[in-house]
Amino acid sequence: MKIVITDHGFPSIEQEQRLFAAAGCELVVLQSKDPAVLRTACRDADALLVQWAPIDKDTIASLAHCKAIVRYGIGFDSVDLAAAGARGIPVCNIPDYCIDEVADHALALALGLARQVPQTDATVRGGTWKIFPPSPFPAFRTTTFATVGFGRIARAVLERARVFGFKLAAYDPFVQPAAFAAAGVRQVDVSELWSEAGIVSLHLPLNAQTKHILGRSALAQMRSDAIVVNTARGGLIDTVALAEALHERKIAGAGLDVFEVEPLPNDHPLRLAPNLVLTSHTAWYSGGSVPELQRKCAEAVVRAIRGEPLVNVVNSAFLSPTP
Repeated sequence: MKIVITDHGFPSIEQEQRLFAAAGCELVVLQSKDPAVLRTACRDADALLVQWAPIDKDTIASLAHCKAIVRYGIGFDSVDLAAAGARGIPVCNIPDYCIDEVADHALALALGLARQVPQTDATVRGGTWKIFPPSPFPAFRTTTFATVGFGRIARAVLERARVFGFKLAAYDPFVQPAAFAAAGVRQVDVSELWSEAGIVSLHLPLNAQTKHILGRSALAQMRSDAIVVNTARGGLIDTVALAEALHERKIAGAGLDVFEVEPLPNDHPLRLAPNLVLTSHTAWYSGGSVPELQRKCAEAVVRAIRGEPLVNVVNSAFLSPTP
């Protein structure tokens, strides 16, 4: 059996090497995102492990006998799910790692911006000492902290926000009302969320329906003291519209860890936007999350090549029998 790691950014892949060797597999590490390279080198692979490389329909069409594509991470928008499903190839992600890390990062961005920590730091460093912050802001206890999405990470974020006394709300049309009630979170529709929330944290997958869910229309509905946080997928936000809203003070601030194009281009208008905190897709990271991700991915691949039942198959709706 041949396993191909298309690309990765880890200091070591010792875990993968050990698990694959124990399963009697050959491992090839490409370190390429070039579709032409992928189509040639992956043709005879029995499984793919992918971090950032785009696995498009042409690459999938070139796979002779692939049993699974496993993504290093939670998001899976870089893989053509329908094309893989049509070939009978399951695509798996790892949705149950880095929950705490991303939730902590989202809350850190939200709290820092809500208390105007970056702005006050800049004021002090600029030589001005004031016992009032740069702009008025409400108390946490009077502020609604809302998530767009109500999955694992969103719920972890809201549990953390609860400790700080925020009012809690969330929008997710795929979750039953009983789940909101059990969590003590108010269920709202998306228009209500935009207009009421003081802090909006995005926790959705990226697809045709969610792309730019936070765009000019949504921004126009938001409060002038609202804060936006995105630790999910960069394409959820129309970032040009967000930069304009920040420049025009239509909202109070934003904290972004993910972007439509990464690295963020040097000439992107976000870089000059005020009241904005940028981090470089680091929300997932801790000393424990890295080995956990690598181990779970390798275990998923081993299950696939052994013909064992797979978990976290994200394209099950598209799967057809293997030709």
